[in-house]
Amino acid sequence: MFDITRETQEEIDNARDVENLKKVEAALFIAGKFLSAQELVALTDLNPILLNQALQALQEKYNDGSAVEVVNKGDLWKMDVKNEYMDIVNRLASGSEEFSKAEQETLAVIAHKNPITQSKIVQMRGNKSYDHIKKFLSLGLVKGKKSGRTKELSLSDEFYDYFNVKQKDTNGSANKESKSQESEE
Repeated sequence: MFDITRETQEEIDNARDVENLKKVEAALFIAGKFLSAQELVALTDLNPILLNQALQALQEKYNDGSAVEVVNKGDLWKMDVKNEYMDIVNRLASGSEEFSKAEQETLAVIAHKNPITQSKIVQMRGNKSYDHIKKFLSLGLVKGKKSGRTKELSLSDEFYDYFNVKQKDTNGSANKESKSQESEE
């Protein structure tokens, strides 16, 4: 049998604590809003005692010497930028999104119908979609090939990488490589 020494058990406990801390940190970081302890338990699979320990450790970690803090209001927790750095955040977060709502809708149609002709997109979405398509082509999110007097638009590998989604092969199953091979033929 294995003899677990006190030092080995402490190393195992420390590794588990670090992993718990990372789970809670990831949840708070990506949420961007207050989460209840119950929501954090559900997201991290930690029991309330371990969750509380991780939250306390995160507060200590971030509240000293960091521009980020872990905020607690009753049963709610949030990771946020400290007030003294909010002017920088506000300058960066000007409210402009990477893609306008109209661009998002056009890209969604292309993704849903993949492939689809540019003329169909313009018919559905209007003349502004020419600008949207031009932007998507320049970003490499969409590929276009001449098809008569229009272009046939399809999603590129960059689209799948950019949005971190899996490609589907012709059978409908997720398979990035088979889609890449089809587009090369």
